[in-house]
Amino acid sequence: MDIKEQISKVVEEVSKNPNIKEQFEKEPVKVIEKIIGVDLPDDIAMKIIDGVKAKLTVDGVSKVAGALKGVFK
Repeated sequence: MDIKEQISKVVEEVSKNPNIKEQFEKEPVKVIEKIIGVDLPDDIAMKIIDGVKAKLTVDGVSKVAGALKGVFK
């Protein structure tokens, strides 16, 4: 299983659907397993959760930084 590929898949789903994002915040393992369609071992699920959270944080910071650039021009 390509963990990076699965992280991208989950990030895409979570980013485009606010309901899934809210559910991910409450029950990340269930959301990941639902999106991927596989019952994952805990260690792999945690790697994917960490990767998704990191990617969402980086994307959020990038959006804020982009918005701030426009303010200071």
